Amino acid sequence: MPWVLHVDLDQFLASVELRRRPDLVGLPVIVGGNGDPTEARKVVTCASYEARERGVHAGMPLRIAARKCPEATFLPSDPAAYDAASDEVMGLLRDLGHPLEVWGWDEAYLGADVADPHELAMRIRHVVEAETGLSCSVGISDNKQRAKVATGFGKPAGVYRLDDDNWMAVMGDRGVGDLWGVGPKTTKRLAALGITTVGDLAAADAEVLTSTFGPSTGLGILLLAKGGGDTDVSTEPWVPRSRSHVVTFAADLTDRAEMDAAVVELARKTLAEVVEQGRTVTRVAVTVRTSTFFTRTKIRKLAVPGTDESVVRDAALAVFDRFELDRPVRLLGVRLELAMPHAPAVTTAT
Repeated sequence: MPWVLHVDLDQFLASVELRRRPDLVGLPVIVGGNGDPTEARKVVTCASYEARERGVHAGMPLRIAARKCPEATFLPSDPAAYDAASDEVMGLLRDLGHPLEVWGWDEAYLGADVADPHELAMRIRHVVEAETGLSCSVGISDNKQRAKVATGFGKPAGVYRLDDDNWMAVMGDRGVGDLWGVGPKTTKRLAALGITTVGDLAAADAEVLTSTFGPSTGLGILLLAKGGGDTDVSTEPWVPRSRSHVVTFAADLTDRAEMDAAVVELARKTLAEVVEQGRTVTRVAVTVRTSTFFTRTKIRKLAVPGTDESVVRDAALAVFDRFELDRPVRLLGVRLELAMPHAPAVTTAT
């Protein structure tokens, strides 16, 4: 049978830093912002396992992380180094000769029609560690979703297999939120139906699920609970569907002119990257987070896809104008959704 292997690099950002700072191996390391734990409104991007054991996790404000783990070493985020390390690993995986589908910096899927997927998984771990000094975990299954779940059981630096033989024994009593693709909102709605475990969901009435969630989502989560999922591993290069930038302000903004200026600068900065990549903007989205941490995103489709700076800027400001700004603004973000390369689009002059 064809197998799907999910490869996930362990504590990737922290591991890249530890590779160039071996003196920190075995110690709590926290990556984020400029590496200054006193810096306002910066968050943890990645924490080493030693820091995680002390309650530090991604997304946590650096100041709180410093209180939880004062002995940690704080390091600045270095995207260029992570790009290089990721390219290094993905190149090694491609050299194994199996179809590879890259999902980001630190994870990818391999499709392999082999007799012994465990042997291949161990080879992957050995090659990655020997050539790069980075460790990875590998989940084995016959589809992407189940392989992704399997990886969680293999972490760190391990291999785990989930298939029809052990799926329900391993997952049946676990909460539905342990399924990849079932988030908090869906979990809450399922609980209202009396469905709390994977086993409950697998045994649920399909008509009840489709009437509650719609035919696509209802049947989709039922398939996940039964251990099903996507089996195709694409060899097409991974192409981002959007580019974005966000800024968290040192002090909440209350002046509308300052907010507009920030939106314009975010749009300009993001568009410059889009133009550099030869891509085309189709929609413009703006995200606002207030001082109460209420976060909302609004989006607008461009009349004609393109890269005209004034058009993108005006669209971003128009979207921002749709927000009711009754609280100080803590964060602003601009996301530009892009036409995919195979889709024809009209490009206007900059």
